[in-house]
Amino acid sequence: MKTVIAGAGPTGLLLAGDLAAAGADVTVLERRRDESNLTRAFAVHARTLEQFDARGIAEEVLATGTKVSALRLFGRISLDLGSLPSRFPFVLITPQYNVERILERRALSAGVRIVRRATVAGVRQDDGGVEVVTEDGGRHEADFAVGADGVHSGVRRALGLDFPGKAVVRSLMLADVRLAEPPQEVITIAAVGSAFAFVAPFGDGWHRVFAWNREHQVPDDAPLALDEVRETVRRAFGTDFGMGECRWMSRFHSDERQVERYRTGRVFLAGDAAHVHSPAGGQGMNTGLQDAANLGWKLAAAGAGWAPAGLLDSYQDERHSVGRLVLRTSGGIIRLALLHSRAARLGRDVLAGLALHVPAVAHKATGTISGLGIDYPHAPRQPDVDLGGTRLYELLRAGRHVLLGPGAPDGYADRLVCAPSDRYVLVRPDGHTAWTGTERDVSVALRAHLGAPR
Repeated sequence: MKTVIAGAGPTGLLLAGDLAAAGADVTVLERRRDESNLTRAFAVHARTLEQFDARGIAEEVLATGTKVSALRLFGRISLDLGSLPSRFPFVLITPQYNVERILERRALSAGVRIVRRATVAGVRQDDGGVEVVTEDGGRHEADFAVGADGVHSGVRRALGLDFPGKAVVRSLMLADVRLAEPPQEVITIAAVGSAFAFVAPFGDGWHRVFAWNREHQVPDDAPLALDEVRETVRRAFGTDFGMGECRWMSRFHSDERQVERYRTGRVFLAGDAAHVHSPAGGQGMNTGLQDAANLGWKLAAAGAGWAPAGLLDSYQDERHSVGRLVLRTSGGIIRLALLHSRAARLGRDVLAGLALHVPAVAHKATGTISGLGIDYPHAPRQPDVDLGGTRLYELLRAGRHVLLGPGAPDGYADRLVCAPSDRYVLVRPDGHTAWTGTERDVSVALRAHLGAPR
């Protein structure tokens, strides 16, 4: 199977590595000439770390950043991540380029070709395949194509798909700085009526700062000086934490948008090409990576010829609703952060603080932010389990379904890993449960989820 992926960001690279590991011929088209150190994403949540664990790269990613086990919102409200039901009860703070570097190395080692300075100009498809055309005249034929090329996706435009939504916040400032007196405990967010700021440590002496000034709304290309960032942070927190050296600054606006269909024939959209939202909650890169984890094994199954009917359509069914949830969640957080009146902010702090003291509410909030609480209607997340000498997520590194049970069936060695257990559970390659049942139903379940045996 040949696959063309537009976009060598985290979403495209994870998908490319998964498909190549499954035996696909994969070409990635990237409009950037070189790897960029400019990055907006910086948070890797627990569910994404579980996906990295299922690919054997979690420890490598963890070594690049700082673990944070609590989030402090608006200066008063704390969200505890330390009790998350995962091997990764925290959020990892690390720049996106660290994640990209590790995923790119994995993809290249699996045989992926990355073509740089290749901007998508057109997409043509028929029942036999798809052709992706680039601005330099390049033509790339494949069985399937995926647009993971960001908010300004050339693939999405070539398909003629609308990207409905609106700008939520304008003139957001980003900066990577050194702080002489950094916050000591956790990721910190503060807001007053006219200013909002967010500070997070990278763990190497640098901090990521988001800042927003209600009274100074200018275009994205307006000049940005460190003094403007420093003053806005000071207004929000009462201090600029001794902000000094700066290695990067950028001004941007934040949209909330989502395409209606993630699939058009043989072409799929993933990551920011399919959905974009505010940076609140740090869910953007994570949601795209979860798109890739969901789509990769399904495309591989189609290429191998055993995909059950409707499997590729289930990508839309499962991931579109998740994208919509993330839009609502991140949008709610940013709107609460930017409340203007003192009375509204006080009410927010009191009500949110009381709500998070209710265990069910706190569990729901941490589950949504971390991704651990996001299930599909017929495929809940399957936690990692100890199998006596190995773990479930170690078995998932084969890129196949895992069947836990007292017996191992014949005829599925090419798409199934088996491990002894006192009950039957069929786990998908993306770590979601496909089926649970008894021995008498095993053969029926395998045919339904993995096709006919060889």
